[in-house]
Amino acid sequence: MARDQIDMTPLQSRDELVAWLEAGVKPPSAFRIGTEHEKTPFTLDGHRPVPYEGPRGIGALLEGMKLLLGWEPIMERGNIIGLYDVTGGGAISLEPGGQFELSGAPVETVHQTHSELMAHLAQVREIATPLGIGFLGLGMTPSWSREDIPVMPKGRYNIMRGYMPKVGHYGLDMMFRTCTVQTNLDFSSEADMIKKLRVSVALQPIATALFANSPFTEGKPNGYLSFRSEIWRDTDNQRSGMIPWAFEDGMGFERWVDYALDVPMYFVKRDETYIDVSGTSFRDFFAGKNPAMAGERPTLSDWANHLSTIFPEVRLKRYLEMRGADGVPWGRLPALPAFWVGLLYDDVSLDAAWDLVKDWTAFERQSLRDDVPRLGFKARIRNRYVFEVAKECLTLAHHGLRRRGRIDHLGRDESRYLEPLDQIIDSGRSPAEEMLEKFNGPWHGSVEPAYDEYAF
Repeated sequence: MARDQIDMTPLQSRDELVAWLEAGVKPPSAFRIGTEHEKTPFTLDGHRPVPYEGPRGIGALLEGMKLLLGWEPIMERGNIIGLYDVTGGGAISLEPGGQFELSGAPVETVHQTHSELMAHLAQVREIATPLGIGFLGLGMTPSWSREDIPVMPKGRYNIMRGYMPKVGHYGLDMMFRTCTVQTNLDFSSEADMIKKLRVSVALQPIATALFANSPFTEGKPNGYLSFRSEIWRDTDNQRSGMIPWAFEDGMGFERWVDYALDVPMYFVKRDETYIDVSGTSFRDFFAGKNPAMAGERPTLSDWANHLSTIFPEVRLKRYLEMRGADGVPWGRLPALPAFWVGLLYDDVSLDAAWDLVKDWTAFERQSLRDDVPRLGFKARIRNRYVFEVAKECLTLAHHGLRRRGRIDHLGRDESRYLEPLDQIIDSGRSPAEEMLEKFNGPWHGSVEPAYDEYAF
């Protein structure tokens, strides 16, 4: 998330929390696609982490991007921590360990997502290369320890860094060593939201298998294909996971509000100060009972910021966020929005995807999610391998994109962006398995070649 919300309207009732989510409903003609991707900066000389400070640091990179783009800087206590395009709606932000994130503008087609990405990468390279900075497209840093990685000057991350070890084993790894690509999509009604949420939660492990891209930790194979996904299994289970209750009767905007009210908070922001309220509930804050905010009630910005700190496999805000994929090299990035747009923005494909998953039990969905980080395509759901399910989903996505009929200037529809996933299915190997073969072959047991082969 590029910047915290600023809306100090005081909240008076639970209905206002529900209404905030309901405001995301829009007609299909107004549906948009948002794509966010993270990439790990590294020094071209030596493949080391890039600090924030200094003439060749992350701060200097952001200053250069500000001059190049003319975007509004996002500042915190005198430090530039991001950029915002006030016209188009895109943003650049920093994750805790310096991971550089583009939060793309809401666009109508995957063609526009691809164009936005190409422009962004050209701009980043123009500034980063003279500073000796490159970017890596993997789901996890392949060679650095947590201690190697610098901390970005953002107050919310200091609070999270202190809280994470209290609630899970891998929270700091999630913060400092992982990268993802995420797609954000719209809904036309509460019922449409529920259906899309359920389908995408059930199929999130399929996306994880297709994009599995984090098999190394500190220079060695870690025993997983998507260790980034495994990390989320032991980060903070009060705010992450497969949300089985979303498949129960009574699911809707109100049910999500009730869930979010009891998810522990991280912080409350007042002006430029982050107040540590970690571990307390928004429900108590809403009742004026937060010990750090005695007698004070939350604002709309507090609610929006709190929702941004909830991390299930699919997150509901005023749109749905698909959170299951590892970060990947630039050529595979548009494949994620293409996959989900093809499945969820075409009614025929959405119905077929629902038919595929509607009888899966909560136990089966959870078992699938638990197995995929290690087994990838070899995980099973009932009597089927994930590989078979992924192939079927990819076919549905192709058909959905073709029916959408969004054509580029060369007469091609959006299904062309699925080609990297077609190649993965044709090979029968995930990106992680491809890398492991290289590690055990031409890379001669070293992950250093990844900084060349998987760089942006």
